[in-house]
Amino acid sequence: MVGHMERRIANRLQLINWSLVAGCAMSLCLGLAVTTFTLEGLVTTEVVTAPALAATGLWLMRRSWGERPAFTMLAFAQMGSGVICAAPLSYIGLSAGMPLQDSRFAELDRLLGLDWPAYFHFAMANPELLLYAKFFYAMILVPAFGVPVILGLTGQYIRLQQFVMAAILALCVVIAVSTLFPAIGTYFEFGLPSDTEIFKANGYGGQARDIPMLRDGTLRALKLTELGGILTFPSFHAATALLSIWSLWSIWWLRPALLILNAGMLVATPLVGGHYFVDVIAGVSVAALTIQLSKCLTAVVAASPLAVSTQSASAEPGRLVDPAFGRGV
Repeated sequence: MVGHMERRIANRLQLINWSLVAGCAMSLCLGLAVTTFTLEGLVTTEVVTAPALAATGLWLMRRSWGERPAFTMLAFAQMGSGVICAAPLSYIGLSAGMPLQDSRFAELDRLLGLDWPAYFHFAMANPELLLYAKFFYAMILVPAFGVPVILGLTGQYIRLQQFVMAAILALCVVIAVSTLFPAIGTYFEFGLPSDTEIFKANGYGGQARDIPMLRDGTLRALKLTELGGILTFPSFHAATALLSIWSLWSIWWLRPALLILNAGMLVATPLVGGHYFVDVIAGVSVAALTIQLSKCLTAVVAASPLAVSTQSASAEPGRLVDPAFGRGV
C-alpha cells in the first residue's frame, strides 16, 4: 500500500516535472520567435491526446479508487508533451549550422578499436540478423508505454516520477549536445548504402533527409506529423535503454527481459540508426547523469521540512524510504 509520505513526495516531483515540460514549451516558443521556423499541422493525435490524458488524470486523482491510473495517465501526458516540444526543438537546434562532427566521431570509434564498416558488412553478410536488429531498435517504444503503466499501476509513484524526470532531462541534454556537435551519421561518413534490397536503416532516414535541408535553410516549415528522430550524438535510443533497465529493476522477474531487450537495442542502434559507437556510449552516459540528477532532486525534496516531519523513525535523516524498493531513494 502506498504511504502518505511517498504520495506527497511523488506529487511534489510531479510538479517539478510539469515545470520541466513548461520549460520545454517556452524554449520552443522562443526558438520559433527568433528564427524563421513555422509549425504546421498542430492538430495531431499526440497534441490532442496529451492534454486529454492530463485532464483525465487530474479527474481520477480526486477519486479514491483512481490514484494509480491517474499517476499513469499524468506520466503519459508529461512525456507526450515533452516529446511534442522536443521534436521541433531538435530541428531548430540543428539549423544552427555548427560544424559537422562525423569525421571526428568516426576517428573516436577507431581510437576505441571499434570498426563500424566491419560491423555493417558483418550484418549484411548475415541477413537473418537484420530482422532482429529492426525488432530490437523498435524496443524504444517499450519504456515509453510500459514503464508508466507498470510503475503507475503497481504504486511505485516516486520511481515513476524519477523516470519521467530523467527521460525529459536526457532528451534536453541530447538536443543541446547535438546542436553543438551535429552529425549526419555513419552511412554518410563511410559512403555505405542505408537502403538495400535486404535492409533499410529506418532510423537513419530522417537524418540523411532533413539535416542537409536544415543546414542550408530550405527546411523551415515543420509539420509535427513528419518530424523524425534526427539526433545522432548522443544516442537517445542508448539513453532510453539504460533508463528502462534502471526504472524497472526493482521488479525482479522483469530483469531478464529488460536485459535482453535493451542489450539488443544497444547492439542494433548503430546499424538501424546510423549511429557511431561513441553515440551509444555518450547516450548511456547521459542517462546515467540524468538518473543521478533525478535521485539527487528526490533526496532534496524528501529532506524538506514537509517530508522530514512525516518520515518514519526508521528512515535515515534526509532520505526517503520507498517500501517498493526497501531502500532509500
